Amino acid sequence: MMTSTTTTTSAVLSATGLTKRYGDAVALAGVDLTIASGESIAVTGPSGSGKSTLLYCLAGVIRPDTGQVLLDGTRLDELSERHRTRLRLRRFGFVFQFGGLLPELPADENVALPLILAGVSRRRAVAQARRWFAPLSIDGLEGRRPGQLSGGQAQRVAIARALVTEPAVVFADEPTGSLDTATGADVMALLTGATRRQGAALVVVTHDGSVSAACDRRVAMRDGRLEHMTAETR
Repeated sequence: MMTSTTTTTSAVLSATGLTKRYGDAVALAGVDLTIASGESIAVTGPSGSGKSTLLYCLAGVIRPDTGQVLLDGTRLDELSERHRTRLRLRRFGFVFQFGGLLPELPADENVALPLILAGVSRRRAVAQARRWFAPLSIDGLEGRRPGQLSGGQAQRVAIARALVTEPAVVFADEPTGSLDTATGADVMALLTGATRRQGAALVVVTHDGSVSAACDRRVAMRDGRLEHMTAETR
């Protein structure tokens, strides 16, 4: 059984000895994981295996009970909630299964939101956000609200929002779970391609074999442990 995975290139994000319990339930049982800049990694496994808990610990959303998480040498698990929130705005991007877009905002303002929350002026943030629309094939949709977008278009807007701050790491939780097969494949190609070009690491939690196959590495979890790692061939 493998409980540690490493890469030979420089690590942007690493976890050592992560444990997490919820009452009597063990969510993480001593997980080690190292992720390189520009690398995409899929975290797979059955429901309850610890995938989402691992993602939330890596992203600084929750603290592990024991162990440490390092982002470019900074201990996330030692930061206060306030500092972790500020770091997430600046250094991390997020893509969720159903997009998580705010229905009352047009697409360009949804993309600009992380910048605005980080203190960038609305005008500058929106201008910066609009630069992402053509590369993600959603130019012309800047003024549409989420209810006026197809599922694939909404996920592309969500990808733009995740990338607009030029993050070190993008986290994606079942990013194609609400899409049909063809649209999901297009979205994953855009997500992996855009993060790689930007030099950001990508961590994807998924049940979908085609999604994990689109990533550079796949790690399988069971009962809070990493069972094995597979490097995808290109």
